[in-house]
Amino acid sequence: MASAGPPFITDDPVPVDYGQGEFYVFSTYDRTHEGTDSSIPAFEFNYGVYRNAQLHVVLPFVRSVPDGAHSEWGIGDVELGVKYRLKQETEVSPQVGIFPMAELATGDASAGLGNGRTWWRLPVWLQKSWGDWTSYGGVGYVINPAEGQTNYSFAGWLLQKDVGDKLTVGGELFGRGRDTADGKGTAIVNFGGFWKFSHDFNLLFSAGRSIRGESHTVAYLGLWWSFGDDRHPGIQAAHEHWTLSQR
Repeated sequence: MASAGPPFITDDPVPVDYGQGEFYVFSTYDRTHEGTDSSIPAFEFNYGVYRNAQLHVVLPFVRSVPDGAHSEWGIGDVELGVKYRLKQETEVSPQVGIFPMAELATGDASAGLGNGRTWWRLPVWLQKSWGDWTSYGGVGYVINPAEGQTNYSFAGWLLQKDVGDKLTVGGELFGRGRDTADGKGTAIVNFGGFWKFSHDFNLLFSAGRSIRGESHTVAYLGLWWSFGDDRHPGIQAAHEHWTLSQR
């Protein structure tokens, strides 16, 4: 499956500030009963092109290792998206945003490196903060016309806390419906966070596994940089990069 508010699967509604940018180098891991899919490495770039709006690009190099078969490695499906904040947060109400994304069919589907056809992810995300705590989540729908794939809904919610000036930790519950014609839905519990080396450079990490439905063991490890005249206020408002990889 392929992206979320790194290092988590669930995303947030917060776009990069206008004129600012952020860059990730990361790897993902997704182990199922059929084999292992990973991104080694992948690159994400987000840029604030307008007030409350950002452009989003992910270029992954993926490795597919089906059980009992040879591994394959190469470019995966490129992800393009636009995150737009519809409503700012107030003291009593959350901020709200949308983040439509297209997964372009750039990976070799016959080698297990891509979906085979372009597919779409259409989520709505909400976020509310108080003190050292932040919570965000939402729901969405995937449209996937590739052979053997199905459309499905998904939802996730996350709670995280700043622990001092350097560390933020959090946990999420993420679930989705059946994504293949012969598959099952899944629900995943995931824990992680980020360590702030500086205002503009952070380490991101998470790991989790499914608690019902289709079996998945997942992990994320990456580095994040911000740049621009006025620096983005930390990784806490960072953006979706990955979801569970399509098989």
